[in-house]
Amino acid sequence: MLVTSIYASLLGFVFVALSIRTLLLRRRLGVAIGDGDQPVLTRAARVHANFAEYVPLSLILIYFLEIQVRTTLWIHILCIALVVGRISHAFGVSQVKENFRYRVIGIVVTLMVIISASFGLILSYALNLLS
Repeated sequence: MLVTSIYASLLGFVFVALSIRTLLLRRRLGVAIGDGDQPVLTRAARVHANFAEYVPLSLILIYFLEIQVRTTLWIHILCIALVVGRISHAFGVSQVKENFRYRVIGIVVTLMVIISASFGLILSYALNLLS
């Protein structure tokens, strides 16, 4: 059984929650397109879009790494970090009076997941070439 699949499903629920939050804000504020100069809607839309921008690539890289490595510990670590990073980022950016710490932690953790998975894939490929 693939470890990445359980985390992908958890992140899928987070994506749905962010989607519903944005849709409900749009309905409450009467804004169909754009942000209607509403800071809370601007932030909700960016949180949703940012999640959609980073999570798919991260999961693809982790999935490819998972099918190439023998241990699942590293995959769990990467997936947990991705979930924590994306939730931290979403929480931080959602605040109109933002504490940048959450945003910074979220994006740094997310980028470290992408870099680690990418490096792991290159290393795995190189080791397979040598054997």
